Order: sequence, then structure tokens, then C-alpha cells
Amino acid sequence: MDAINMIEERRSVRKFKNEVVDQETMKEIISIARWAPSWGNYQIARYTMVNDPNTIAKLKHDGVNDFVYNVGTLTNAKNVAILSFVKGKSGKIEKLELEEGEFNYDGTSSSWEVFDAGIACQTFCLAAHAKGIGTTIMGVINDKAISEILSLPEEETVAAMIVYGYPDETPKATPRKDVNEILRFV
Repeated sequence: MDAINMIEERRSVRKFKNEVVDQETMKEIISIARWAPSWGNYQIARYTMVNDPNTIAKLKHDGVNDFVYNVGTLTNAKNVAILSFVKGKSGKIEKLELEEGEFNYDGTSSSWEVFDAGIACQTFCLAAHAKGIGTTIMGVINDKAISEILSLPEEETVAAMIVYGYPDETPKATPRKDVNEILRFV
């Protein structure tokens, strides 16, 4: 499967077979996902795989703010990945001297962490797709509750919850805007 086909074919899957994905397959997927680019190559992404039904039930109850679509997806989920990132690494610039009017980054907060996590998330989903595993990234989550449920290290923040598994559906791509609607040359 080439990269262009993967990008065009990968869709969010919300219906999965009643199977737990084996640890070896997930290690292969993470081994691929770890190649996602990151600020300064700090590689801040961390992956916590959850297959325990009781923990998934806690995530469903406390981790998605009662968002109906996420609750529904988690109801029958056998596999959940929590993508977290190590705080305080991405986007750090020790000293930056800029000309007047240029962007000044003070290092106190970093949208680069979220950017790096987004790249890692998409890379994870594409790697899973390449291995025959479907994924859906959940939008409405309670990162603090998820951190507590999983006892994540204090230096990590939850970026995404991804339900994954062997697909029991084949979602088709919805129409895309014409390239001329989303592209501009200056």
C-alpha cells in the first residue's frame, strides 16, 4: 500500500469485530508510529494501550464527558489507545533574539507539543491502517480524568483517545472540496 492510497483510504472506523488486537501487532504499529517527526526530535509521544474491560468502562464513564458518540463507540470497544505527550519539551527555545515585529516565543507554553502529538496521532492511525487495524480518534475527552484512570506520569498530558480494532465496516470517504477551494498561491 503506497502512502497516497493510505491517505485517501484511511477513514474513521466505529464498528469493530469482537476481538482484542494482539500485543505484537500493536508493537509493530508503534514501531512505525515512532518515526513521526517532532520538534527537535524530542519524540514526546507516549502510547498507553488499554484492553482491560473495566478500565475501558471507566474511560467510557469518566473520560468522554458523556459525549454520546464516544460513549457509543466505547460501549463495545475492546482496544483503546491513549496518546499522551511529555510536557515542557517541544518548542523550547533557550534564547531567541528577534527583529522588531517578528514572532517572539517565550517558552512558557507550547502549541508545538499539541502539533507534535497531532503528527504522532495521524502517523499512528496510518500505521494501523497499513496493518489492517481500523481507528477512530475521539474528539471530546476529559484529559485529566483519563490521566487519573490510567495513573499516567505527572509529566505527561493526554492528547487523544483512539479506539482501534479489526474493522467490522468499510467506511467510504465523503466528498472532498475541490482543490481550488482550499488552495491559494501568493
